[in-house]
Amino acid sequence: MAGKKMRRTWRKAKPKEEKIFRSNNWINAPSVCVIGETGEQLGVMPIAQAKKLAEEAFLDLVEVNPKAEPPIVKIMDFGQFKYEREKKSQKQKAEQKKVDTKGIRLSFRISDHDFNIRADQAVKFIARGDKLKVELILKGREKQHETKAAELLMNFVKKVGEKGQFQLEQEDLTKQNGRYSIILVNKK
Repeated sequence: MAGKKMRRTWRKAKPKEEKIFRSNNWINAPSVCVIGETGEQLGVMPIAQAKKLAEEAFLDLVEVNPKAEPPIVKIMDFGQFKYEREKKSQKQKAEQKKVDTKGIRLSFRISDHDFNIRADQAVKFIARGDKLKVELILKGREKQHETKAAELLMNFVKKVGEKGQFQLEQEDLTKQNGRYSIILVNKK
């Protein structure tokens, strides 16, 4: 047993299914609804006739909606179509902004200097546009002074608002067995 290793199985993450557009000879429907290169409806016709129209225009026949009955195809330049779709998806990814939640921990017996440093850190986080989670953990006999703990948290929120000239909005205030936490967001 000393030399035996345990075997672990790892599952690969499933890749996102990309929408695959069939074109030209890959389209296998007997008849299709054709849309011209300028967007006009050419009607339902056999696939051979649709391919011929696309070849005459030196363009591709691309299946836009395979689930329709009959499938909808469009006469267009397939390479340019793929390029534009890729650019569009990249632009959407770039526009998505991820909001981080930064955390700051305070203690019940925090000194004034440390309190001010934590407030400065909080101002930096909120100025960057991040959410801020402030935690205050009470230990031992400190749990008897819950009102002072809540007061300390409110003083911190007020101090951060004054230092950064923010209009802070409290998203969440939780209190469970000696742990206070509050989430702050800047109202713009």
